[in-house]
Amino acid sequence: MRNSRRHRTRNLDSLRLTVECLPVTTREAMLEAVTSGERIIVGAYVDGRGGACPMLAAHRRGGRADFLAFAKSWDRFTAAKGRPRVASSRELSILASLLESSLGSGDGLDLARAIAEHHQLSSRSSAIRAETLRGILALADPPILSGAEGLCRPAKSEPPNGRKVRIPDRLARNRSAHRAVSTPAGRHRPAR
Repeated sequence: MRNSRRHRTRNLDSLRLTVECLPVTTREAMLEAVTSGERIIVGAYVDGRGGACPMLAAHRRGGRADFLAFAKSWDRFTAAKGRPRVASSRELSILASLLESSLGSGDGLDLARAIAEHHQLSSRSSAIRAETLRGILALADPPILSGAEGLCRPAKSEPPNGRKVRIPDRLARNRSAHRAVSTPAGRHRPAR
């Protein structure tokens, strides 16, 4: 049997996380929609009587975001089972408090800021790697990249001491077995 208290707590934590992942403008618009008395529903995007889910209500107020994870966690939190219904005052007050706390704390996950920080860190680390590589190449005993003459030319495959390498018969046979020779009748047979 499932522990219903733990299940509710997990759903609340999931909703809290998805609320914090929403863009700030969407959170502000959603808070305005929830506190203004607009008809908020659970279990559907819209109902036939003017009700809307919190995400659509935020969208109507200018908070343009498409975040499926919020809709799923909202329906899980409210235990929506197929038929749309009006959200209870308890559910709305919990959502409003989550929105207020995420806006008030200021440490919500702002995606644009996180992306900018990532680009800054990655460009800094690539610059450090390039500088390190230049330092290693400068310290090399014979200069590794002194000229471009060896970059485009394949390495010579000369045997050591100038001797010819003898290919064993079994390897030579295997190599030639893959080549086909035409016969006068148009059939192919392996070359020997």
